[in-house]
Amino acid sequence: MPAGSNGVIYTPWIWGERAPVDDRSLRPGLYNLALHNTRADIIRAFLEGVAFNTRWLATPVAKFMGRSVKRISIAGGGAASDIWCQIFADVLNMEVRQVVDPIQANARGAAFIAAAGLGEISFSDVPELVEFKRIYTPNPHTRQLYDDRFGAFVEIYKRMRGLYRKLNG
Repeated sequence: MPAGSNGVIYTPWIWGERAPVDDRSLRPGLYNLALHNTRADIIRAFLEGVAFNTRWLATPVAKFMGRSVKRISIAGGGAASDIWCQIFADVLNMEVRQVVDPIQANARGAAFIAAAGLGEISFSDVPELVEFKRIYTPNPHTRQLYDDRFGAFVEIYKRMRGLYRKLNG
């Protein structure tokens, strides 16, 4: 599956969007689908679409934090996918750290909070306790492609928002 999904773009707004825009009328969509596209193109477009939406959110997050984000740690079911972790690194143009056993990350986080509450550790100890399976770095060969696709992703929102509001009020 090539980067850019052979031109297919997915917008993941299944029941509207809350961040970085608050618009309940938005809906998901597959754009630029052609007869030559394959199931693999569509699946990759879904993965890239979620990463594009995360990139869209990165600017307001950085503004809120008062600093740019240099790397993220990824957890949850999707983080078990090496392909998706690399897509995130490429689309976000930052280091992505895949935690060990990403599906168990919430349980480990709860255990860290409990241990801190019991005085067994301090919250400042937590970063040293998190283990990483792999660290993904952006592929410079996909940079321009993903910058262009991200621009198209945001433009789809700008052009379609009025229609979605009309359709979904």
